[in-house]
Amino acid sequence: MRDLLKSKGMLRASVVLVLAAVAFAGWSAWTLVRSSASPATGDRDEALAAGRRAVAVLNTMDHRGVDAGLDRWAEVATGEFRDELVRGRDESRKQLTEAKTVTSGRTVDAAVMELDAAAGTAKLIAAVEVTVTPDGGAPVVKRSRMQTTVNRVDGGWKVSAVGQVPTGLP
Repeated sequence: MRDLLKSKGMLRASVVLVLAAVAFAGWSAWTLVRSSASPATGDRDEALAAGRRAVAVLNTMDHRGVDAGLDRWAEVATGEFRDELVRGRDESRKQLTEAKTVTSGRTVDAAVMELDAAAGTAKLIAAVEVTVTPDGGAPVVKRSRMQTTVNRVDGGWKVSAVGQVPTGLP
């Protein structure tokens, strides 16, 4: 009889432990799914996608369609950076037309370095490959790294600052 009571007690303890393990596993899975689907994850992905696209756009220009290229630059920009592009449009048009080159930018890789979802700002770093083709010349591929700041504006992300990241050692 003692053995029977002892085995029933062990069975109950085993059932309780299994139920506790299942509950813990369920809670852990729910927590993981909930944290990976946070709004900040969506913001990070959106900022990264917009930044990648903008970096490519800002490194692309065709001297035969400068106005369309300048329009594309303004479309991906916001704030003071956009204002500078608009203010300098005439001078940029002149320089780009005289240069007689076609540049095609491609974002090779990019990453979000900082994200403030509440403020709607993100800082990105990107590796860029720009193919420069002079009028009548052979294309030359140039590689660089750029840092950009993007801001959430009107439901999307646009570039508010851009700069080259130095390469090489001092």
